[in-house]
Amino acid sequence: MIPIKEVAASYGITEDDLELYGKYKAKLTDELWEQVKDRPDGKLVLVTAINPTPAGEGKTTTTVGLGQAFARLNKKAIIALREPSLGPCFGIKGGAAGGGYAQVVPMEDLNLHFTGDFHAITSANNLLAALLDNHIHQGNALGIDTRQILWKRCLDMNDRALRNVVVGLGAKADGFVREDHFVITVASEIMAILCLAADMKDLKERLGRIIVAYNYAGEPVTAAQLHAVGAMAALLKDALKPNLIQTLEHTGALVHGGPFANIAHGCNSVRATRTALKLADITVTEAGFGADLGAEKFFDIKCRMAGLKPDAVVLVATVRALKYNGGVPKNELGTENLEALAKGIVNLEKHIENLQKFGVPVVVTLNSFITDTEAEYAFIKKFCEDRGCEFALSEVWAKGGEGGIPLAEKVLETLENKESHFAPIYPDEAGLMEKVEAVAREIYGADGVTYAPAAAKALKKAEEMGFGKLPVCMAKTQYSLSDDQTKLGRPEGFTINVRDAYVSAGAGFVVVLTGAIMTMPGLPKKPAADSIDVNENGVITGLF
Repeated sequence: MIPIKEVAASYGITEDDLELYGKYKAKLTDELWEQVKDRPDGKLVLVTAINPTPAGEGKTTTTVGLGQAFARLNKKAIIALREPSLGPCFGIKGGAAGGGYAQVVPMEDLNLHFTGDFHAITSANNLLAALLDNHIHQGNALGIDTRQILWKRCLDMNDRALRNVVVGLGAKADGFVREDHFVITVASEIMAILCLAADMKDLKERLGRIIVAYNYAGEPVTAAQLHAVGAMAALLKDALKPNLIQTLEHTGALVHGGPFANIAHGCNSVRATRTALKLADITVTEAGFGADLGAEKFFDIKCRMAGLKPDAVVLVATVRALKYNGGVPKNELGTENLEALAKGIVNLEKHIENLQKFGVPVVVTLNSFITDTEAEYAFIKKFCEDRGCEFALSEVWAKGGEGGIPLAEKVLETLENKESHFAPIYPDEAGLMEKVEAVAREIYGADGVTYAPAAAKALKKAEEMGFGKLPVCMAKTQYSLSDDQTKLGRPEGFTINVRDAYVSAGAGFVVVLTGAIMTMPGLPKKPAADSIDVNENGVITGLF
């Protein structure tokens, strides 16, 4: 690593515009935005992927490697990523810093406490919960119906025991006894608010709109009514500023915010993306999980709200993952199998079709593995080109930026020769159920949508309250295009089952819960935490 001051200088950022967190991490000041906000935007490239499998796809690795490759081609590029959650770090997935020679560093810092943004979000969320319970305890002047409390506590950890809890047990002075719930921090509405807020004024307005409960008359009670906004904003003051670190090849990386894409909107902060577009000619960003989740929400929520217009999309796949979708067991993915590849490539096909529906040019890249064969590459290349997509092999894990040059050249060619006609998949004016249907039919390939009574009632009430024009944020399994994680490939003849919905009024979207998706994950039988350690010299091992 080189000092972060030197990385910043390569983008014209002086030390006065950095708030340093040691030698290798910094936050960007609000004053920097004022200096750069009137510059023209650079090109915006989104990296997304097919549905994730246990074989691994390498979306973040590709994002980092592509940014490094642009630098090797003498293009001024920067990457914009999400911050990792501690949940996956200690759970099953591991960290989110890329891999091999396409990583952002310092990796351990990024994957653990980093600059404290997630702690600030957790604290602000739980302050609101404490103020809510205190208001009820102190006489409940707002007439809050304790059977209709919506606001949940949060923790940035996979802890299934906290999904459903009882609070207020003990003496009268210990509060009102009620059922409560925890979500993981990345599913907190405050995470979404931080990532979508333009500035402190916008942040405070969004915090004030949070609906925490309903009163006995059925009317919403907000964070503003609890007088929580100022104190929450004070906790989030520094967290609102984007973080700057570097890749292994010293390309700048703005890493800020981290909502999951299966239970939230899956994109890094609007502030980081907007800043990146002003600092470089090309910004490479990513959105979580498969394109059915991350890319859809990037387009329909983030771009819609922030006025962003993506210029190209890179769709990441692997030979191994496509064979897995074709029914090959995980322990046999290293063997050439064109028949399984042909069967599983329908997953890639659906994602290509979906991305093209948004009017953005698509480049497909294969994240290469040593077990891949030339015949498999040739089959996939022809398949993509037959569908109007550019294709490139990516070897960034093994070779860093050098291994991403063919991909970078294809992206540059696309940026120069193909125009983006970006448009969201549904209009603002459509009803909430129409929006859910549009995503389910157009993106997932469903035949239709069924609604549990609670979901239909919640969506109807949201429209009656004036939230009908908001976009929908679908909470769905990442492993399948359907809401059943066992249906791999390109499922057909299924319906999406909506079991509930709620308004995130501060974030500015309506969350729609499908299938069995959980907002507080649990740990697996053998958590990644089992293998993490630190020696007497302070060197961390086992974090990946």
